[in-house]
Amino acid sequence: MTAPADARRPRTARRLGLPELRGQGLFVTGNLIDSVGNGMLLPLGLLYCTEVLNLPLARVGVAMTAGQALALPVTFLAGRLMDRVGPGRVVVWANILSAAGFALFLCARQPWHIAGVHLLVQAGINMYFTAQRTLIIHVAPAEHRAWFAFTGSLRNIGLAAGAGAAAGALSLFGTGALRWLIAVDAATYLLAAVCFATLTLTPPKPDGAPPDDPVTRSGHTRRYLVLVAVNIPYVLAQALLSVLVAVYTTRALDLPASAASLLFAVNTLVVSACSTVVTAHLAPKVPRRAVSTGYLIMTVGMGAFALPALPGATAAWAALVAAIVLFSVAEILLGPALSELSVTLTPQAAGGFTQGLYQFSWAVGMVAAPALFTLLLQTDPLLPWGFEAAACLIALFAAPALTTADRPGRRSPR
Repeated sequence: MTAPADARRPRTARRLGLPELRGQGLFVTGNLIDSVGNGMLLPLGLLYCTEVLNLPLARVGVAMTAGQALALPVTFLAGRLMDRVGPGRVVVWANILSAAGFALFLCARQPWHIAGVHLLVQAGINMYFTAQRTLIIHVAPAEHRAWFAFTGSLRNIGLAAGAGAAAGALSLFGTGALRWLIAVDAATYLLAAVCFATLTLTPPKPDGAPPDDPVTRSGHTRRYLVLVAVNIPYVLAQALLSVLVAVYTTRALDLPASAASLLFAVNTLVVSACSTVVTAHLAPKVPRRAVSTGYLIMTVGMGAFALPALPGATAAWAALVAAIVLFSVAEILLGPALSELSVTLTPQAAGGFTQGLYQFSWAVGMVAAPALFTLLLQTDPLLPWGFEAAACLIALFAAPALTTADRPGRRSPR
């Protein structure tokens, strides 16, 4: 008799909560390479426009925001495309589109060129994440929760590697290396596309449930809209880390610029090292309970971030380190649980329209966060953290409504 797949895995892998990696080398490589490209994206694009093209920073910022905003509808277009051709092809085309955007960086000269380039790059990113969660349940139908945690770890490693590679090259060779780095980044997206193009997908088995009647479908839609709303505070928290922390620590707290780098390093280390272990052994097995726990911890973390800005506060470093650890633990709980709910909450959750809707909340949050948080910070250093804490509390109280698709013989809760 053949032993179960989990029993055949090495004991260390089971303890670390790693999914079955045998035969998934190309999928792992594709995820890692795509994350490296994303890690190089922000510093390279901004520096290239200001240092090589000599464009004013304000005009570059407006052009980048315009391009990213114009790419918002791509989430729904990608969803419809995914229903027709499957998530595998959408992920491949998404990486090719981002590669084309980076290649065109080398031809850009005017702000409207920059807007067009960011439209292509962001469209590729939106396409990728619209299809990526559904792709996971096609690649590993039986272990998707472990894979959500594992790909989250890979993403953090890739982002750190991409940002570190860009920073290292710039420190060694100066801004003259920017053209080469842009070209390398385009190549990484093409390499990721090749990895994803060779995958063998296994569509998940249908659950055998009868077709939904209009009333049931309406209930599923309302429940999924609750998930989209619950996801927004997590999106804002992710943006807050990259948008606000550096400005807050240097301007509001008068700490050295290295403070933000240290906090980012702690976050990357905790999430990369602990995601699979926590998800496998410590996180609540019911996704909505993991979401509730994550938002409770995130709320406390926002309070810790705000402590050094209170009048007469001391020990700013201790508060910030505690805050980033709490933030990281909350991220570990929220990321895999929300991703799992995004493809399992309703019978149609893994379909194109619902995935496009879910990704739209990410795209809108990332576009709105810089203006929102900088405005709040200028008004009062405590406001961004208070706003995010309030949003997390609202999501915490809404999380119990995220019950998965109704089981036969059970009445649907009102």
